Amino acid sequence: MKFLTAYATTEGQTRKIARFCADQLTDAGHSVELLNLSDDDEIDILRFDAVILAGSIHIGHYQKSLENYATANLHHLKQRDTLFLSVSLAAAGQELEDREGLEHCIDGFTKATGWVPNRIEHIAGAIRFTSYDFFRYWAMRWIASQKDDEPVDPHKDKEYTDWDGLAAMLEDWVSCVQQ
Repeated sequence: MKFLTAYATTEGQTRKIARFCADQLTDAGHSVELLNLSDDDEIDILRFDAVILAGSIHIGHYQKSLENYATANLHHLKQRDTLFLSVSLAAAGQELEDREGLEHCIDGFTKATGWVPNRIEHIAGAIRFTSYDFFRYWAMRWIASQKDDEPVDPHKDKEYTDWDGLAAMLEDWVSCVQQ
């Protein structure tokens, strides 16, 4: 099968997740094209059997490039099997408030774009202390102290992505697409 994996990233974790998905699909014998939506390349979705779109939530919204892409390609996305990977720190949490916030973000995105993916998965992101400016560093340090059960070293990045879980979910989705 031919897959398009398109992503929008702010700090790099969504790119890492998209690359992981592309590698998994390629290793399974599929053809994959990886597209960074900020590159503004025009790729014909009709060339692909299925599409994965990935983006991360920051301050309650996804990247504008992701929203623009989904809106501009709505007609073609509706004709394909689609998977939406929503990347966030809230996905690492177990609190009801976090889950409700994630669903609110998805609702806003689907209303803004008109696109309702066949499958939506919330993927835990990462904290990138080493790449933050002064203000984001202190904001993220405070958020980590409020949310994390174990202490977070503010001098090191911390990744929450469950790679084995992501691989299993992707394999399950592909098996459904192939039927």
